[in-house]
Amino acid sequence: MSAVEQRLSALGLTVPEVVPPVAAYQPAVVVDNVVYVSGQLPLVSGELPAVGKVGADVTPEQAYELAKQCGLNLIAALKSVADLDRVTRIAKVGGFVASAPDFTGQPQVINGASEILGEAFGDAGIHARSAVGVPVLPLNTPVEVDLIAHLG
Repeated sequence: MSAVEQRLSALGLTVPEVVPPVAAYQPAVVVDNVVYVSGQLPLVSGELPAVGKVGADVTPEQAYELAKQCGLNLIAALKSVADLDRVTRIAKVGGFVASAPDFTGQPQVINGASEILGEAFGDAGIHARSAVGVPVLPLNTPVEVDLIAHLG
């Protein structure tokens, strides 16, 4: 078990199985020492726990938890192509929030993913990030998150 998985286990969390792609792409690709992880939805056992727009159909608190699940799914995709202990930095996280027109709390929602990455990777999990509102996401998911990581 990797140090990342041990940290998550101490929080009562486990790295899930990698989510199979819902279209024509790979969950993660390694180029030299960089891993590009495709956008991950908050799927749990193949199902979305919630759908719709944050600020209308989904509360910000629910969306935060969904982003946290996206973070776990990002770790699973990363693990599918690299030893988690080789990760020297989560360099960039991109967060997308399907938002009601007046919802402006996208950064707080994406904190769910950022914080779980920080817990899992420690200092290597501190990253640059964007958190944007969008009108709709695949499968009507409220949240999608991707990342770029560096390997040592």
